[in-house]
Amino acid sequence: MLRSLVGSEMCIRDRSKAEGKQEIEIVCRIRPSKKEIPCYEVRPSEGRLHFKIPKQLTSGEVNNTRDEYDFFFNQILDTQTTQEDVFDRIASSAIDNVLEGINATIFAYGQTGSGKTFTITGGAERYQDRGLIPRSISYMFQQFAKRPEREWTCRISYLEIYNNGGFDLLYKGEDMSCSLEELPKVRCMEDEDGEFHLQNLQRVVSSSEEDALNLLFLGDTNRTIAETPMNMASSRSHCIFTIYVESCLPGSAVIRKSKLNLVDLAGSERVGRTGVKEKLLSEAVSINQALFFLEQVIVALGERSKGKRTHIPYRNSMMTSVLKDSLGGNCKTMMVATVSSEANFLDESISTCRFAQRVGLVANEVRVNEEVDPQVMIRKLKKENAELKEQIALLNGEQHSAARVSPEDRER
Repeated sequence: MLRSLVGSEMCIRDRSKAEGKQEIEIVCRIRPSKKEIPCYEVRPSEGRLHFKIPKQLTSGEVNNTRDEYDFFFNQILDTQTTQEDVFDRIASSAIDNVLEGINATIFAYGQTGSGKTFTITGGAERYQDRGLIPRSISYMFQQFAKRPEREWTCRISYLEIYNNGGFDLLYKGEDMSCSLEELPKVRCMEDEDGEFHLQNLQRVVSSSEEDALNLLFLGDTNRTIAETPMNMASSRSHCIFTIYVESCLPGSAVIRKSKLNLVDLAGSERVGRTGVKEKLLSEAVSINQALFFLEQVIVALGERSKGKRTHIPYRNSMMTSVLKDSLGGNCKTMMVATVSSEANFLDESISTCRFAQRVGLVANEVRVNEEVDPQVMIRKLKKENAELKEQIALLNGEQHSAARVSPEDRER
């Protein structure tokens, strides 16, 4: 009895740590380069990333531009960090929270070609290059098996946002993979309470790790990619892979509902530098516009925390509408800022780090998502009602029997 009381007290204590107002955790991952670039320094004990830009001195002129920058992160993943280390340090704790009924989001942000898709989805050449999504799927189903005391249900959705339009990547065509025109369009609708809902987006039940990985493969096959001057296979859209988890104790009416969002944002790129034209140019403009709206939301959330404003422009884009919970809502959120170590991209890396510093100031209100299943409660109340009727009938029967006994029999 004492052990159970201590265990329940520890559970409540752990939950109180997981819930409440929490700032978004920011992590920096540095993409390795074959070139020896001494332009940055990592100071792990301080969580500091230091950039030193070599000055390009011109004869007869004085260069007074700033040449040193310091940025602070919760974690810094250097060029030697493996995919397994990334998962252990970022995603495993997020999944543990999801299993306890807490929403979690991990999103990668950075310039095109800096390693966002490699971090979230992984590489296709080697098994050890698997990214956060396949590793999260494997870990989650392992945890289901280790917790047989609860009944688990897993559903998966895969949303692509291309040119501010939503598409369901889990749609199966006749040839399995589909072109963008064949994919069902997803609409984002807002209800009277200000909550956003996605219409025409499948949530496919996955009963095994294999089922879930097959869905990931299907979605990745349907994604929109293209070759650009910055990347041989550049993601031209934002993608959100979501794992919905429900669990309950057998016979209990209380259900935990949570979700894990793994977000691969399309990379920002400077059109003047890349020199893209026609379709690639329109895609780049749409990508940069969506990222600009994301930055507007982040800035507005920072000002709201200081009491300077109340309105947050989530409606400006589909991406910010879908990620409303993750940005200032009920979710434990982590941002992975991917930067390049090459000198040619230092300005983009510094811009990414600046954005990450603003994201780190945003606080979310985290809570456990538990609700009562009305169908289970109705069945439970009907059963209790039937049992009470039987007890009443039994008591009435005993009273009738007692009334038929004669006074002589009672004396005997």
